[in-house]
Amino acid sequence: MRRRRRFRSPSWTASLTWKSAVFLTAMCCTLAALLGVLVHTAVTRQTVEHAREKALARLEVVTDAYEAGEPLPRGSGIDPPGLPGSLRALAAGGERGTVVADGPHRPGDPDGQGGPAMWAAGPADGRALATWTDYSHSARTIGGLDRAIIGSSLLAIAATLLVGLFAVGRVTRRLHQSARVARRISAGDLDARVNDPRTARPVRAQDEVAIVAGALDTMASTLQRKLQTEQRFTADVAHELRTPLTGLSAAAELLPPGRPAELVRDRVQAMRALTEDLLEISRLDARTEQVDLAVHDLAPIAERVVRASGTDTEVRVSGAARVETDRRRLERVIGNLVANAHRHGAPPVVLGVDGAVVSVRDHGPGFPAYLLDGGPQRFRTDGAGKGHGLGLTIALGQAQVIGARLDFGDAPDGGALARLTLPEYVRLDDGDSAGNPGGDRGRRGPDDPDGSTGNAPHAS
Repeated sequence: MRRRRRFRSPSWTASLTWKSAVFLTAMCCTLAALLGVLVHTAVTRQTVEHAREKALARLEVVTDAYEAGEPLPRGSGIDPPGLPGSLRALAAGGERGTVVADGPHRPGDPDGQGGPAMWAAGPADGRALATWTDYSHSARTIGGLDRAIIGSSLLAIAATLLVGLFAVGRVTRRLHQSARVARRISAGDLDARVNDPRTARPVRAQDEVAIVAGALDTMASTLQRKLQTEQRFTADVAHELRTPLTGLSAAAELLPPGRPAELVRDRVQAMRALTEDLLEISRLDARTEQVDLAVHDLAPIAERVVRASGTDTEVRVSGAARVETDRRRLERVIGNLVANAHRHGAPPVVLGVDGAVVSVRDHGPGFPAYLLDGGPQRFRTDGAGKGHGLGLTIALGQAQVIGARLDFGDAPDGGALARLTLPEYVRLDDGDSAGNPGGDRGRRGPDDPDGSTGNAPHAS
């Protein structure tokens, strides 16, 4: 059985501008048609009544001439040719009437019929005494009126549509501005504001868009204050902990050798590592980090990080590229990914370098669902006693600082897979850099595979 494909309208038809244009056009056409019908009906009725009165008055004159035995005036006669049958039957029945129909034949008329005429007929000895008057001028007047109604309606529709679209466009532009600001806030730019002019002066009347913009700005300001308070608290706590931890570390070194001393030193070291991680996160949140860019070969950096980690990690290099990055921050990201794979995954752990992409893959249960949906979360980990949940958060923050993209996923055959895509370093040779004998260089961003517009690193 073949399934019927459901028709899906284009996405642009869902816009408020399109819907407003359709609504305005439909309403204008309906109103123009209604007014046109009313005007046409009124004018036609008035014109026909005037022509009927004129024809009946002429019929009175013709009847008087017929009864007096005088010659009938021109444009009248007994059962004249061309008299409509309905009017002939009415007159034969002893009644008077009028009707608009084709006039009698006129010499030179190619269709054998005259122009439109107003017929009037009455009884005359069992026959029809009829007269007719030219109705072509009235018909042309009504036709001209209809054309004028259509033309003016089209002009009115166009003018109303343009004015309506202009008014709707102002509203939609303000809505798009609010949406852009909301996206910037969700991306981390807490300084973004709509700043709608209608919200700047409370005495001015505010429409619904201004109310939404004001609510969005208020929400952003409140959120920014709360986040800044939390960031200052985290930084202050970390700074305050460094001094007692330094003294505690020195005191631990004075303890006599033994298992208790080892436990104290181990816990002190863990506390110092946590404090340093908190300080690093506070700097990342404050967006005060500055990058130190240089060109490096990616493969040696990855191999050096694995050696320094002291873990059993397999390194696979295939077509490594040169990257322009901050080596210290890059090593921090790769080191955290390797440590996380060993701490929460299962061997074998494989670090792969393919072009400007570094992947770290283990063969454990994979990343938890919350991480795949919303990214790393601080102080949340599924492994009891296996870290404090800041490693991947720091890796993601440092990757953003150096302009890289860090993706988390699960391998098709099982295990967690983290992919770090770096901006590749590109150097144009002399033949490709016309007018630049010394060549040129650029950074090909992770979202810019053709290198047409390089993504410069940014401080986060």
